[in-house]
Amino acid sequence: MERLDKVISSQTNYSRKDVKELIKQKKVIVNNNIVFKSDLKVDESCDEIIVNNKKLNIKKNIYLILNKPKGYVSATKDNYDKTVLDFVPLEYKKRNIFPAGRLDKDTTGMMILTDDGVFAHDILAPKKHIKKIYKVTIDKEISDEMIKGFLDGIMLNDGICKMAKLEKISNNIGIVTLTEGRYHQIKRMFACFKANVIELERIGMGEMMLPKDLQLGDIRELTNEELQKISVKI
Repeated sequence: MERLDKVISSQTNYSRKDVKELIKQKKVIVNNNIVFKSDLKVDESCDEIIVNNKKLNIKKNIYLILNKPKGYVSATKDNYDKTVLDFVPLEYKKRNIFPAGRLDKDTTGMMILTDDGVFAHDILAPKKHIKKIYKVTIDKEISDEMIKGFLDGIMLNDGICKMAKLEKISNNIGIVTLTEGRYHQIKRMFACFKANVIELERIGMGEMMLPKDLQLGDIRELTNEELQKISVKI
């Protein structure tokens, strides 16, 4: 059970002060009854709440997919750079939205933003084996040595990497599939072969691929089907 004004405020652009004013105007109805107190306890899972003639579609958690452009850091706030939270639509600003994982400032592609900590942990924890898929362009030809090295596990200064898949799709462009996410991992892995990463884009997580119609900077809610695809383990 939760306070009515808190529930409405969390699900709309109304402040708690706004909610109190709407209640005074008899514009808040719970289960067909006009409400007179803002601290009324309601059950978000079953109570019907109508605010200003609109039924409240209560969502416990929000799951957003962003096609991240370059120049944004994967943080809730930063003193120097713009963050991925700048793309969050106004109606979700009151929620404690955070990026589930990180992409480097100069990396583009699929990011999940949510207020569900359990979900974020489940898709990021290495033990959960949720794959992350990247399209990578390097400054030299992708070699058989690189492909074998990725499969065998590359030793970095913070330990050996888990087995990864590198698929060559053209001379210097490949698809990398990981089940872990260390700091600058792909860049460091290629550096072991004296190759520099020129472009890096995350194109998938689990069985969910970056939607083709989601342009750079676009953000929207994930569907239930898409959420299930992200959580698929290998």
